[in-house]
Amino acid sequence: MNTESKTKTKKARRVEALDRGLVAVRTDSGVLVSWRSLGTESNSTVYELYRDGKPIYRSGEGMATCYLDADGNAASVYKVITDGKDTSEEATAHPDNYFDIPLNKPSDGRTPDGKHYTYTPGNCSCSDLDGDGKYEIIVKWDPSNAHDNAHAGYSGNVILDAYRLNGEQLWRIDLGVNIRAGAHYTQFLVYDFDGDGKAELVCKTSDGTVDGAGAVIGDADADYRNNAGYVLTGNEYLTVFDGETGAAITTVDYYPPRGNVSDWGDGYGNRVDRFLACVAYLNGETPSIVMCRGYYTRTVLAAYDFDGKKLINRWVFDSDKPENASYAGQGNHNLVVADVDGDGCDEIVYGQCCIDSDGTGLWNTRLFHGDAIHVGDFLPERPGPEVWGCLESGSTGAYLADAATGEILGHYDCDRDVGRALAENFITGNSSAEFLCATTPTVFYYDTEKSKLSEMKDVIWTGGVNFAVWFTGELERCALDKTSVLSYRDGTAREVLRGKDVTSINGSKATPCLTLDLLGDWREEIVFASSDGNFLRVYLTDCDTDYRIYTLMHNTMYRCGVANENICYNIPPHTDYFLDSAYPLPEYPNVYVK
Repeated sequence: MNTESKTKTKKARRVEALDRGLVAVRTDSGVLVSWRSLGTESNSTVYELYRDGKPIYRSGEGMATCYLDADGNAASVYKVITDGKDTSEEATAHPDNYFDIPLNKPSDGRTPDGKHYTYTPGNCSCSDLDGDGKYEIIVKWDPSNAHDNAHAGYSGNVILDAYRLNGEQLWRIDLGVNIRAGAHYTQFLVYDFDGDGKAELVCKTSDGTVDGAGAVIGDADADYRNNAGYVLTGNEYLTVFDGETGAAITTVDYYPPRGNVSDWGDGYGNRVDRFLACVAYLNGETPSIVMCRGYYTRTVLAAYDFDGKKLINRWVFDSDKPENASYAGQGNHNLVVADVDGDGCDEIVYGQCCIDSDGTGLWNTRLFHGDAIHVGDFLPERPGPEVWGCLESGSTGAYLADAATGEILGHYDCDRDVGRALAENFITGNSSAEFLCATTPTVFYYDTEKSKLSEMKDVIWTGGVNFAVWFTGELERCALDKTSVLSYRDGTAREVLRGKDVTSINGSKATPCLTLDLLGDWREEIVFASSDGNFLRVYLTDCDTDYRIYTLMHNTMYRCGVANENICYNIPPHTDYFLDSAYPLPEYPNVYVK
C-alpha cells in the first residue's frame, strides 16, 4: 500500500485564516457540537469544549473535534479553548439540522420582446470577504429565461449577491444586458488572490455592468444584443471586484476575445461563448486565476495573478498554436484542478486533456468532449490522483486514467452519450473508489490484483450520479441525489437526509447550490435553494464521528474544487487523499496563513 502522504507539497501553500467554526445542532440524543481543526494545527492539538462555562470534553491527540452532549439543551452555551489559550466564539444549538439565510430576491423583469421573467437562487460560492475568519455566501441569481448557448432568446440580467450567514446583504453586482444568462456564460471565482485576508470576486463583465458600489463599467448605454438575444459583438472584460464592498478594483479586456464567431465551431453564437474558470496554485504556493474559452474546437486558457491592484498575466495556452493543435476539442463542461505529477504545482484537467502548471500541454487522450470529469485519489494503492470521465460520442462511454500521464487504466463501453459520471469511495471494503455513470446502474471498482475495472455484481445503484457529500460519521462519502442524501456504505442505499422545503437546481443535473465544509469539523454542509426562492437552507450533519481530520477547506485541492464548484456543469469537490476505515487518515498539510 502506498502510505506516502499526498497532502504535503514542495512549498507551503497559503490558505485562509479561518476561525473555529463552532456549531451546535439539537438531536434526539442531545446536542451535537463540532468545530474546525485547522490545517495549520496538528493531530496533537488539544481542544477543550465548555458548556455554560464548565469543561465537558477534552479532544486530545487523534480525538474527534466533535462531541454529542447528552445533557445539552436549547439554552446551553458552548465554546472551545485550544491548547489552553485560544478561545472560540460562543455558540448555541440550532433547533434543527439546518439554518436559513434570508435573501433579497431581485425584482421581476421584462425582455425587449415583452416577455416576463423572475429570479431564483442558482449556483453559489463562499469565501471570507471581510477578513473575520468566517465565510460569506455569494449567490448567482438566475433569471427564469436563462438559456443554453444552443438556444436563441433574450435573457434577464445576471445578478451576484453577497450575504453573511445571518442574511445580512453586503452588496449586489448587476452584470448588465450584455452578459447573457445561462450555465455557460458566467463563471465566477471567489478567493483571496492577493493574500490580504479578504477574498476578491472575478468574472467576465461588459459595458453596463454595475458594481457593488453602484459604479458602471464602460458604456452604461451600450446594448450589444441581437434580435436572437445573443451577444456576439461589443466589449468583453474581466473584472476583479473587492469582496467586502463589491466595488470594481480593476478591469481588463477578456482574453481571448471572441474574434470571428465561426472560428469557435459555429456561426450563430453557441460554441464561442463556452466559458470555464478555476482557481489553481500554479506556482505551488499562492492561488492564481485561470479564465477559459472554448472546448468543442479551439481551447484557450489564460492564467493571471492579482497583486491587490492589477491583474498580471502568467501564461496563455491556445490550441491554435501548432504545438498545441492536438489539444483542440478535448474539453468538458467542467474542469478539475490537481497536482497530478507531484511537483507541488497544480495542473488543470481540462476534460480529456491536462494543462501543466507552466501553461504547456501535459497530455491528452484524444477522446474528445464529455459532460463530467472527476479527479481524486481514487486508487490509493497507486501513487497520485486518477481521472474518471464520461464521453459524448464514440465507443468509450467512460474511462479511468492516470492523472499524471493520461494512461487509460480501464473503461466502460457505450455507443451513446453518457451524460453524467461520478467517482468517490461510497462503499466500504473495496481497494478503490466506486465509479458510476448515467447509462447503467452498474457500480464499478478497480480490481488492483487484476489491474482492471470490474463490476460489483451484488450492488445496484439507485441514486443519482451527480454529487457526493461527507455527511455521516463514517469515512465513506454519501451520494447526493436531488435533495436526498444516500449512504451506500454497506452496498445498499439508506437515506440519511431528505431536504425540506428546498429544491435542486441546474435542471437534470439536480445539484445543490453548493456543498462545502462550511462550519464545524470535516463533514460537509449542503446549501439548497428554498422552494420559493426566498432563502438558502444550509443542512448540517447531526451524526457523531470518531475521526479527527483537519478542515477540508485547508486541503487546497478540495478548496479549489469548492471555488470551481459553480463552474458550468457542477461537480463536487474532491480531496487529494482517500478516506476509508482501512486506510490511514490524512496527515496535516503543509500550509500557512499570512
